[in-house]
Amino acid sequence: MLSMKIATLALSLTFITAIAKSQPFKLKSIGGNKPFALAIYAGTEGKGAFTQYEGQNGIIQLKISKYTQNTRRTIYIWNEIIGGKVTGNYGLTEEKGSITQAWYLRNKDGKRFPLESTSDDQDTLSGDDRYLLYGALISFSHSNNDQLSIKYADGQEKIIQLPGFDNPNYQRESIIADYNFDGYDDIAFSIPDAGMGVYHTFSILLYNSGTKRFEELKDPDYAHSNCSDLCDVTIDAKHKLLLTSCRGGAAWWQDVYRFKGWNKLVWLRSSKLTN
Repeated sequence: MLSMKIATLALSLTFITAIAKSQPFKLKSIGGNKPFALAIYAGTEGKGAFTQYEGQNGIIQLKISKYTQNTRRTIYIWNEIIGGKVTGNYGLTEEKGSITQAWYLRNKDGKRFPLESTSDDQDTLSGDDRYLLYGALISFSHSNNDQLSIKYADGQEKIIQLPGFDNPNYQRESIIADYNFDGYDDIAFSIPDAGMGVYHTFSILLYNSGTKRFEELKDPDYAHSNCSDLCDVTIDAKHKLLLTSCRGGAAWWQDVYRFKGWNKLVWLRSSKLTN
């Protein structure tokens, strides 16, 4: 039903925004002879994560090994990857936007380091965020600017101009997911539509495992679709379909697409969503 769809969408967008507002997780060790501080950056469901220690220029890849979420709390456990090997684990529990438990476990001696958040309720979102996907460092702003930077492991950097939004109170949201069902996660950015802000328009970058580069998803032919953009994008992984929905007049519409090849969307059908 439409009411259920809107409620589900609202919950999803709220969760994505909450993830954005908590990044990075800033932590410090509790006790110990050699105190240390670090930040953990992570995207959707803990994917695209890495950690950076205070005073260090380098970053350490983290791979999500456990992610659970319910109405009360979100739990992350990441594997620390150095030289292709798991050298430790980081764990973090978040409840109502606050970190209630965090730790680091060092594999070589089994020592566990308790951590605590260095943020407080007065902290505000800087607008900047970073992810590490397939060796590429992805940097962007949720609110301050429209520039996306992708620095690849070979040193090459690509700058992309993302669509901007008119309302300064809006935030750009980011989602990591496999949009073209090739087994590799992609990354999407969404902003509220320029009208009433009742739906979000998407910019999607697909990861090309052959070239090891991210490439922008080509716009489909909108000749038969009801939405003239990629709006409120969801994926049907079981049937390998990409679905979009938008509001036109007093009605909501849904367009259904299938991928033909790696980076081509083909329209299948459109329908009116009813109560």
